[in-house]
Amino acid sequence: MSYEYILMNIALWFGLYLIVALSLNVEYGYAGIPNFGRALAVLVGAFVVGGIVNRVLITLLNVNGDIVKASGEVKSLANIMIAHNPAYGITLLIISIIIAAILGAIIGALFILPSAKLSEDYLAITLLAISEVAFMVCNYETKLIGGYYGVSVPDILAFVPGEKRMLAFVIIISVTAFLIFLILNRMLATPFGRLLKAMRENEELVKAYGKDVMQTRIKVVALGSAIASIAGVLFSFYSVNVIASSFNRVEWTFYPFLMVLLGGLGNNLGVTLGVLSFVVVKVLLITYKYEIKSILHLPFETTWLEYILFGIIMLLILIYKPDGLIKEKPIQTEPIAKKKREIESYSGK
Repeated sequence: MSYEYILMNIALWFGLYLIVALSLNVEYGYAGIPNFGRALAVLVGAFVVGGIVNRVLITLLNVNGDIVKASGEVKSLANIMIAHNPAYGITLLIISIIIAAILGAIIGALFILPSAKLSEDYLAITLLAISEVAFMVCNYETKLIGGYYGVSVPDILAFVPGEKRMLAFVIIISVTAFLIFLILNRMLATPFGRLLKAMRENEELVKAYGKDVMQTRIKVVALGSAIASIAGVLFSFYSVNVIASSFNRVEWTFYPFLMVLLGGLGNNLGVTLGVLSFVVVKVLLITYKYEIKSILHLPFETTWLEYILFGIIMLLILIYKPDGLIKEKPIQTEPIAKKKREIESYSGK
């Protein structure tokens, strides 16, 4: 396997995981909401591509049959159209992202309603349970998005030569992740970001200042879910198929939590570093799994080594490095930063 492919694979997964980890950092890192159901939001993005967009195309292209069978024919017809006119593919991507973000925000807002009277521990379990129920329904009900059979998805880059397709997706995903990073950094460096951290530390104090904690929770989870659903859309189009089992809690909930803890709570730059560190290790483990097994003489498959290693890393972080790779810093809104510059300027004189 070429080093070029390995680097592109790292870049691809770095972009996807960064989107999800940033969304989780808003909810858990800033607002203190332990959303153990993060995978549901990513699944929403996949549902939009595999369930909604596919059905619209089935109707427009007048294809007959159930969703599993019809999706294959739709994929062939749509790929021909996109290959002749790239605008179809780009439009399909943009529309899917918009629909997924809106639907993700709505489901996220509904998703958090049980938190009204639940403490952190019970809330985490409840959110995980809701996510698992949704996952099982999508996995075993073949009429939604094909269940365990899966459904085919049009290749939005059918006009790009095969050898350059992965690079094109790396660029699309990286640009999307970078824009989300910039928007969140700007949004959270405001009184809103300080409100979220205050809510994380002491909800009663926030209530005492007249702030509606439940309303803030709904806004935060709606925002985080909208962002995470975008990752679901991008991953589905890259894979050119949607299989519910690909959107499990390990890949899209527990791993992002590990990345956030590794990088540092309430710190987007730290989370970015945490995601990069995680992805590099994960990709190298998968790429050189046979070599690793041979060198270490493992009595089991290296797939389990991945889970064992990341579990140990999680424990070590919690015990020895709870602040993460980059320690969280106080939020400096623009008025505070301006006043600080004035004081430093005056002191310099």
